Amino acid sequence: MLRITALLRAASFTALELNGSTIVRAFTKRSICTALRPVRCEPPAAPVASLTAAKLQPPPTVRHYAKGKDKKKDKKGAAAKVQINEEQLGGLIDLDGLRTQMEKSLAAMKDDYVKNLSLRSTTGSIETLRITYEGKDYQLQELGQVVRKNPKTLVVNLVAFPQTIPVVLQAIQRSGMNLNPQQDGTTLFIPVPKVTREHREGLAKNAKVLFIKCRDRIKDAQNQSIKKLKKQSNVSEDEAFQAQAQITAIADGFVKEAEKLMELKQAELLGDK
Repeated sequence: MLRITALLRAASFTALELNGSTIVRAFTKRSICTALRPVRCEPPAAPVASLTAAKLQPPPTVRHYAKGKDKKKDKKGAAAKVQINEEQLGGLIDLDGLRTQMEKSLAAMKDDYVKNLSLRSTTGSIETLRITYEGKDYQLQELGQVVRKNPKTLVVNLVAFPQTIPVVLQAIQRSGMNLNPQQDGTTLFIPVPKVTREHREGLAKNAKVLFIKCRDRIKDAQNQSIKKLKKQSNVSEDEAFQAQAQITAIADGFVKEAEKLMELKQAELLGDK
């Protein structure tokens, strides 16, 4: 009986040891499973064949359409050329008179460039300077005596016409020669500036001032012709529109020519050529 009891106890201890190890193994597996759950819970990886097939498939085609703003820019950048119909336009306006006015404006600008925009002011440039007094144009040498006192100073004696001194001062200052006359009674002393970089830049700026004056004269002639055209009652709306476009195109051509002259003169004054 005692032996049987001893055997039963031994069997119980063995079962407990087995159960304990089973419990420990179960606990250990559960802990590992819990620790590795984020990895093991991911969806199964796609087969290699399916991934390769997905890579081989071409990407979806994407079409890029031009935006409306870009189209407008292209149209705006390329201005349409206006064809000049000499015969038609000549029947509506004084075309020869218009061209003559614009040519005179361009010629006056060229003359100012030659006489007034030089790196070294000369007595001749001052003598032939145009002076407007009481509605009439004069050359400065007609109003006073111009002499070179020394290489650095010009002297203008206006004792014969002292009343013209204010307009003479204004004309010299606006001549584009970058001169600053000083008055002493009826005599004007004009210092001749040195040929420095600053002097060159001042002359180049004056070249643009003279260009703007020429451009404004051309535009004035253009506007006057358009006003006269609009006053004509026997001209249809379409004819007036076409004629106006042609007048503007002619004026733009003269302005472009004047602008080229300005750029060449500025390059010459600044020493860029």
